[in-house]
Amino acid sequence: MRISEKPGAGVVQSVDRALALLEALAESDGGARLSDVARDLGLPVSTVHRLLTTMQMRGFAHHEPHSGRWVIGHRAFSVGETFAHHANLVGPARPILRALRDMTRETANLGVLESEEAVTIAQAESREIKRAIAPPGGRVPILNSGMGKAIIATWPDEAIRNLVERQGLRPMTSRSLGSLEEVMEEISRVRDMGYAVDNEEFVSGMRCVAAVVWSANGEPVAAISVSGLAARVTVARVPEFAGSVVQKAAELSKAISGAA
Repeated sequence: MRISEKPGAGVVQSVDRALALLEALAESDGGARLSDVARDLGLPVSTVHRLLTTMQMRGFAHHEPHSGRWVIGHRAFSVGETFAHHANLVGPARPILRALRDMTRETANLGVLESEEAVTIAQAESREIKRAIAPPGGRVPILNSGMGKAIIATWPDEAIRNLVERQGLRPMTSRSLGSLEEVMEEISRVRDMGYAVDNEEFVSGMRCVAAVVWSANGEPVAAISVSGLAARVTVARVPEFAGSVVQKAAELSKAISGAA
């Protein structure tokens, strides 16, 4: 697989080359020598060496001194495991999200924690003309997110305090949590209710109701939520939405446990 010297418009050449190198290492049985990789990709040895050295610093490649070969690094494995984990969640979640969307007429979301943020990894969009849109891949600070709060409410109090100390609080709206005391009071409410609410804490005029999803071994692996305009997802209707969200989160927990 040779790399074009003139990549297409919008392509970052160094990234393209690094990813091609990663693919080449993945395809090599027992690793590859620098000169062989350079020849196969049609790149100068010096260029390939710089790229591999940089990838090694990030854990995506590793040089074995005894054999002189380059192999895939541990970070590539962990990234692949994350993809597999997400894929194992998203497949069973899709019909459940669609059913939740149809029950509530609002956008249904699946999210996980990643790098201390809540990340949406799947979604069934509302059919309403005006709807909450936070597409898959969207990231929200944990404490401004219903899904984030639902997941960390399962953590010990000390772990939550450590999170606040590391991350700080990010007031996105006037309703965002503003102190550790407020955070712990909110977490206590989440535990008592069995669901979490983003009460216009990330975007003014948007409200979200979320519940945690459990793995087969009792780990909080994700959360399901319904999000929509606060004018429709009203405070008075939150318990109604919560009942649907908790039900579907339990269904997904059962689905992924059965698949485990």
